[in-house]
Amino acid sequence: MTRREQAGEQADEHAGEQAGGQTGDQTGDQTGDQTGEQPTAERDDQSGIALWWVRDDLRLADNPALLAAAQAGAVVALHIDEAVPVGRRPGAASRWWLHHSLAALAADLRRYGVPLVLATGDPRTVVPEIVRGLGASHVAWNRRYHRPHRDLDAAVTSRLRDGGVAAADCAAFLLHEPWTVTKDDGTGYKVYSAFARACRSRPEPREPHARPDALYGPEQTTAVVAGHRLRTWLDAEGFAAALGARGWLPTAPDWAGGLRAMWTPGEQAARVRLDELSEVFDGYDEARERPDRDGTSLLSPRLRFGELSPHEVWHRSLAAAGEGTSAAVQIFRDELLWREFAWHRRAVLPRMDTENIRPEFDDFAWDDDPEALRAWQQGRTGVPLVDAGMRELWETGFMHNRVRMVTASFLVKNLLQQWTKGEQWFWDTLVDADEGSNPFNWQWVAGSGDDAAPYFRIFNPYRQAERFDPDGAYVDRWVPREEQRTGPIIDVAQSRRDALAEYRRVKNGPDGARGRAG
Repeated sequence: MTRREQAGEQADEHAGEQAGGQTGDQTGDQTGDQTGEQPTAERDDQSGIALWWVRDDLRLADNPALLAAAQAGAVVALHIDEAVPVGRRPGAASRWWLHHSLAALAADLRRYGVPLVLATGDPRTVVPEIVRGLGASHVAWNRRYHRPHRDLDAAVTSRLRDGGVAAADCAAFLLHEPWTVTKDDGTGYKVYSAFARACRSRPEPREPHARPDALYGPEQTTAVVAGHRLRTWLDAEGFAAALGARGWLPTAPDWAGGLRAMWTPGEQAARVRLDELSEVFDGYDEARERPDRDGTSLLSPRLRFGELSPHEVWHRSLAAAGEGTSAAVQIFRDELLWREFAWHRRAVLPRMDTENIRPEFDDFAWDDDPEALRAWQQGRTGVPLVDAGMRELWETGFMHNRVRMVTASFLVKNLLQQWTKGEQWFWDTLVDADEGSNPFNWQWVAGSGDDAAPYFRIFNPYRQAERFDPDGAYVDRWVPREEQRTGPIIDVAQSRRDALAEYRRVKNGPDGARGRAG
């Protein structure tokens, strides 16, 4: 069930109530400059038109692809709604965010006379068509790391270069690219602690770049691209109409009220939050674990959509450190490296969102219980902390990380629902869901992934609430007191024993324990 379907069902149910997210080929399929050097913002005196292909980099500051385009000529930006069986279409909450972040980016670019063109289709066809329509001589973009996307980008590069168009792909989404942090045998790390040590032994990530010094769009705006003249793409109303035609905003019903109340997508709002890091770091080592406190950075969707660069966040974290907060900075940077680790694994595990990394889990006897899954999705399991987390997710497109682990553990290890079902629900409802972290973290909780939590580590949701929501403030915010007393849909202790029995069977094979504990 998708978020849209769930919203329709809930609207029907609650009508009249108040309406309220290994190894990889390390040469050959990486295109462009692999040296790590980034372009400057100096203007080429013989400039023509350069196309900036916008993906997960919705910002002007510290954007190597934009810098490359600005150096090459008058800039036209392009975003493609990719209609190809490659990667994953963003979930409903992510599409809501992307709509508003693109609108914010278009407004920022408009100040420089740079149009943001919206197109739909296969980039292997769309990008060359746009280039021909503009008469562009250069195209620049920032690299992606999911193998199907890398293959697609390589095909675009080949077609452009065959047509005599310069193509530059740049490094921007990660602090360290996957082929730069490897073991002595050239393979990637599978254990986070070793990966983090290797990252720390490398030179410090580069300093962030400023916005281009010289940024402007074409003088002539009569060219027709993606069905409209450039002047239409520069017009606020014209752009808004084209963006709205993508249909990314919910209307029937409109479930995004809580998202609008909590978030303002776009680079400018992201930078406001980045400026607040020093306040976040005050007591961060403890507060980050407490869902009842405002103790996290809330930067994850900003990084997911590239409204902030990881390089700037990395360096600003140190600049934001105050007296007694050095430990907080280290913890925060470890979290950035965990994001890196997830993406480094994704780069060599293209089916990580659908296949167990550890093959023994292919034989796990998951339950197929649609009613249990729906109760979990709707926050109606009768377990207060789990229900609070799922309701926070639905309302805001976000869930505190501690509660994410608890809710995921409950679905997989108490309800025995396959982890892919939870991953798909988070994919549809989280504003920060990305193709690396979302499946990687679900496999970590399930025990089926690299360096995963041991399967026998099953979060007790009641003890977790006692430790991290001791006064019940978080649960009370999302679950009325009378609903907290309804009782769980499953015996938490017994379901834990059942899960451990099934794990032993899978782990030990034919000679291990059989069946579920009675």
